[in-house]
Amino acid sequence: MTVSPTDPIEGKSTAADVHSRSSAREELAPPLLTTEYAPDKVSTRATVLAFALYGFLGGFLTLVAWYILRASSLPAFNTSNVTPALATAGSFIILVTVVVFCLLWLKDNRENRPRPRWRTVLTEALCSLAPTGLVITSLGIPLSATKLYLDGIQVDQGFRTQFLSRMTETITNQDMNYIDMPTYYPIGWFWLGGRLANILNLPGWEVYQPWALISMAIVAATLVPLWRKILGSLPVATALALVTVSIILVMTPEEPYAAVVGMYAPAMAIVLHRAFRGSWPATFAVMLYLGVSALFYTLFTGVLALSVVVLAALTAVVFARSFVPLRQLLVIGFGAIAIALIGWGPYVWEVLTGAPHVSSTAPHYLPTEDTQFPVPFLTFSVIGFLCLAGLIYMLIRFSDPEIRMLAVATCVFYLWALASKVATLAGTTLLGFRMETLIVLFMSTAGVLALAELRLLGFEYLYPDRFTLKTNQRITRAFVVIVSLAGLFYVQQIPAQNQSFIDQAYQDTDGYGERADRFSPDAGRYYSDIDQTIRRHGYEPTETVVFTDEINFMAYYPYHGFNAFTSHYANPLGEFDTRNDALNRWAQTSFDVGATPEKFIEELDSAPWKTPDVFIFKGKVDDSATEWKSHVAVDIFPNQPNVRYEAVYFNPEVFSSNYWATTQIGPFVVTTRIQQ
Repeated sequence: MTVSPTDPIEGKSTAADVHSRSSAREELAPPLLTTEYAPDKVSTRATVLAFALYGFLGGFLTLVAWYILRASSLPAFNTSNVTPALATAGSFIILVTVVVFCLLWLKDNRENRPRPRWRTVLTEALCSLAPTGLVITSLGIPLSATKLYLDGIQVDQGFRTQFLSRMTETITNQDMNYIDMPTYYPIGWFWLGGRLANILNLPGWEVYQPWALISMAIVAATLVPLWRKILGSLPVATALALVTVSIILVMTPEEPYAAVVGMYAPAMAIVLHRAFRGSWPATFAVMLYLGVSALFYTLFTGVLALSVVVLAALTAVVFARSFVPLRQLLVIGFGAIAIALIGWGPYVWEVLTGAPHVSSTAPHYLPTEDTQFPVPFLTFSVIGFLCLAGLIYMLIRFSDPEIRMLAVATCVFYLWALASKVATLAGTTLLGFRMETLIVLFMSTAGVLALAELRLLGFEYLYPDRFTLKTNQRITRAFVVIVSLAGLFYVQQIPAQNQSFIDQAYQDTDGYGERADRFSPDAGRYYSDIDQTIRRHGYEPTETVVFTDEINFMAYYPYHGFNAFTSHYANPLGEFDTRNDALNRWAQTSFDVGATPEKFIEELDSAPWKTPDVFIFKGKVDDSATEWKSHVAVDIFPNQPNVRYEAVYFNPEVFSSNYWATTQIGPFVVTTRIQQ
C-alpha cells in the first residue's frame, strides 16, 4: 500500500485512495515511520538548529516565568485553591492554543495550500514550547510561593539538596558529603545546577526549584523537533511531546535528573534502529544520549544500555542477519563509556588504585510497588487507554523494525523488574519499581503512534463504503477535540497527583528558617545561628567536617559530614559502617572510667579519616548530668522501612573548654573544636 507524500495522518482522501486502501486491506501494512509524514519532514541541520533554539528558549522562558512567579504574591498551594485554579487555567490555554494551530496546520495540508510564513513559524514555536508551558503551569505555579522543590527537604530530597549545595561551592568532582573524595552519585545534573546557582547568585538549596523546572523545560522544548525529525509530522510530534511530559510530571517529577533522561528514552529506541542500519548520525546520537545520561541517572542508563545490547544482538542474529548492528553497538558502547568517565573517572580510579571501599547499599530498597508488575494498560485512565492501544499496536506491528524496538525494549524493562524481585534472594534488588516510568512512556508512545496510524489510514480503510470524504474530515476534527479534552483532563490533575509533594514543600522549613505557608518553623530556624557560631571559631564550611544527625543542616550549609546519614546514599569509598562503628566507640569511650578530654581527643585523632571539627547534639549545655544525644542509621534490609535509627550518647564531660567551645542554640548543643 502506498500513500501520497501529501497525504499524511491529516492527508486528503480521494475516491482512488479509498479504493486503493480497500483493495490493500489484506496486504501487510507499510512501516509507519517512513514517507507517510513527508509534508512536515525537516533536514538534520534544521533539526539541530531547532533543537538548540527551542531548548534555549524553553530554559530561558522558564527562568523568566520563575522570576515573575517568585515576585508575585500568590497564596500557598496547601492553604488556598487560587494557585491550583491558575495552574489549570494556564494548562487549558496552552492546550487549546496548540490544538487550534494544529487544526489549521492539518487543514493547510489537507487542502494542499501554501501556509503563511508567519503562521508556520508561530505554529512551530507554539508546538515546541507547549511542553515547556506544561512544566511551568503544572509545577512552577503550584510551587510559586515556596523556595523549596517538591517534597521539600524530606529524606531523599535532603541528600539531593546537599549535593546541589556542594556543587554550588565547587566546580571539581567532589562527594556530596565526605571531604576529599570523588563522587559516587552521578554528578551531571548537580554540577550544572551549581553553575546556575553561581550565575544567579543563589545558595545551592534555593536553586533546586528553578533548576529542576528549567532542566525539565529545556528537554521538554526539544522533544517536538526531535520527534518531528523522526516522524516527519509536526502534529504527531507535538502529541508525543505533550504526552511524554505529562507522564513524567506525574510519575517522576521529584527526580528531575531522572526525568530529563526518561523523556528521551522512547525516541532513542526508534533512532537506534536507524543506527543499526548504519546511520552514523543516529549512532552518534544514541552514543551521546547514553554517555550523558550516565552522568545524570545510572539506573535508567543501565537498563537502556541493556536494551541496546539486546536489540543489537537480535537485529544482527535474527532480523537483519548482519554484522552492522554489532559494529554500531561497539561504537555506541565505547563512546558512551568515554563520555561517562568524565564524571565517573575519579571514582573508578580510586577503586582501581586500591582505595578502601565497601559495596553500595543503594539497591537495598523494596517498596510494595516492587512486589508487583506494572500493568498500566489495565488502568481506567487516559494513559491507561494509550498504553492499551500501544500494547495492541506493538503486537500487531511487531514486523515494523522501529515499532519492534519499542516492543523489545519494553520486554527488557519487564525482565529487569522480574530480575529485581528474584534478586531479593541474594539480599538486594535492582530497584525494579522504577521501571514503571519507562514502561508507561514506551507503551503510551506506541499508543500515540497507533492513533496516528488510525488517522493515517482513516476509518474508510476499515469501512470504505460507509464514510465519505466530508464525513472523514468531521471524524478527524472530532477525534482531535476528544483527544485534546482527554489530555486536558489528565494535565489538570498533575498538581493534584503531586499534592503531597507540593504540600511538603510549603510545610518544611527552608534555608532562611521560614515556612512558606507562614506557620511556625521547626528546629531548622536555628541552622543559621549554628552556621554563624561555627564560622566565628574560624571554620569555613567547605573545609570543615561536622557530625550531626540533622541532615537538613548539611543540605542548607555546605559542611562536610563525618558520615552520610544513611548507607543508601553513602559513597562506598566512605566506609559507612566502619565510620558508624567509630562513632559508637567514641560515644562509649566518653563514658569509660578514667575518660578525660585529652584521651577523648587522642581517640578521635587515631581514626584513619579527618575527624569532626564540630559535633551537633541534642541536649543542654547547663546540665552536665544529661547525656548529649545523636543518631546513626543502620541498614536493616530486607525489612521495610529499610533503615533503623539508633541513638548514640556522648558524655558532656569530655568536651572540655580547653579543647572545645560549647554553645547552646535552641535544642542543639554545638561543640566546636578550638583550633590550636
